[in-house]
Amino acid sequence: MPTSQHLQAAYIEARTRLSKVTETLTPTDLLKKLGTAPNSIGFLLQHIAEVELLFCKNVFGHTEVKVVAHTVIDQKDTGVWTDLTAIQNLIHESGQTIASIMASVAEEDWSTQITTKEFGTKTKAEAFGRIISHTAYHAGQVAMIQKYGS
Repeated sequence: MPTSQHLQAAYIEARTRLSKVTETLTPTDLLKKLGTAPNSIGFLLQHIAEVELLFCKNVFGHTEVKVVAHTVIDQKDTGVWTDLTAIQNLIHESGQTIASIMASVAEEDWSTQITTKEFGTKTKAEAFGRIISHTAYHAGQVAMIQKYGS
């Protein structure tokens, strides 16, 4: 199996927790926070989607991907991420965009080095590991907040 197919499968599997939790959310859940933590579920989901789309654009050069990373720009939860349908749609879009891009990466491109201000110089394969861990990290936060937050 080519590298692209392996990594696409890894991404889809790693994103399973996120997919499952977003299907069970209610609009009220988007406002939940854990204790005095600064970020709500709505903010974290918006952040995941925005960063995934930025990854597609900046790491893999898909300039047709349009994204304004409000959560990155604001650097804090401003309480505006409360539209469940819009957030679910954006999460779906970002997941589909990454999965689509993964299928089209040539074998030799995975070893190409890229440099970003966020994580320095890495191969595209290493950078891909970064987006998987980023999404999984925040998906775990979302699941904990949904279960224990208020």
